[in-house]
Amino acid sequence: MGNKKRLTILSGAGISAESGIATFRDSDGLWEGHDVMEVASPVGWENNPELVLDFYNQRRKAALKAQPNAAHLGIAGLEEHFEVTVVTQNVDDLHERAGSTNVLHLHGKLFESRSTTDPNLIYPIDGWELNIGDHCEKGSQLRPNIVWFGEMVPMIEVAARIAARSEIFVVVGTSLAVYPAASLIDYVDTDVPKYLIDPKIPMLNGHYNLTPIEERATVGIEKLKQYLGVA
Repeated sequence: MGNKKRLTILSGAGISAESGIATFRDSDGLWEGHDVMEVASPVGWENNPELVLDFYNQRRKAALKAQPNAAHLGIAGLEEHFEVTVVTQNVDDLHERAGSTNVLHLHGKLFESRSTTDPNLIYPIDGWELNIGDHCEKGSQLRPNIVWFGEMVPMIEVAARIAARSEIFVVVGTSLAVYPAASLIDYVDTDVPKYLIDPKIPMLNGHYNLTPIEERATVGIEKLKQYLGVA
């Protein structure tokens, strides 16, 4: 591994959208007909845990039907040439299913639950259901192991360290609007080549060595491989 360059991928909802996984930012903050704060916040959980559990059960059902797309597979294939770390804002497991071996989930994992009294107690979810009455070993209700709006992003410091030691940095399927993930590019060294793959690339001032690839993820990853000389 020592002679391979360290390549970091920051991926967002756009890459999963091409596998048919719904995103909420394209529809005025409504996610599958719900206000996001009803289904993705601590207050929403407190007000109606049944609704939140059902919402994530439906997300899991959809994710189980989805398949990794050419972008996920292309990223996994980069491991032949680079030491790849995927830092993803997505909670699905499509990167892993495509074959990526080093994936950091900033916003939690859809197929995990965690204790409501002890956040260190985390359990895999087999299948798609997590229901009222499913308890941790200490007897408290389990909740999705997802970072909700208003909650700390515990993995952001780890991700910042990964960004800082990158030798190539790629952003795909995110318009760098979701914080704190969007700030990761600021940790990348000035002289490190950066590639930004998204159909709508925002104005980014103050970043050097930035190559925009204004494409959806599946097309953009193919173009990236050409830029990196591994197509």
